[in-house]
Amino acid sequence: MGSENRESERKAALALLDFIALDESGAPVDRAMARALNVSEKGILLETHLSLGKGQNLLITLGLDDNLCEIRGRILRAEKVEDNKFHYGVEFLKMSASDAATLGWYLKNFNSNNLQTAE
Repeated sequence: MGSENRESERKAALALLDFIALDESGAPVDRAMARALNVSEKGILLETHLSLGKGQNLLITLGLDDNLCEIRGRILRAEKVEDNKFHYGVEFLKMSASDAATLGWYLKNFNSNNLQTAE
């Protein structure tokens, strides 16, 4: 995925997360694990084995320290990086106020040895 101007700073991450792929009506169609490669207040870059398309909606459960955040998002960018590995740029669409506060705190306060600013 190429460089571009972003509205919010991205932080590199290697955390595992769970997500559910949703159909147009919001019904679950698939479930998988992914790695979070970077994250910001506005979105996340995921790596997974599951082949999905641009525009696909996801329900993401992201573990941040001792907290779980449930975030609804939509795939804006999709890239096949290996035979069975895909990267997805996901825009966050909806999360609760408490999940947004947890994510904001995490991005602001996480130890810089474990979470670096992504290029």
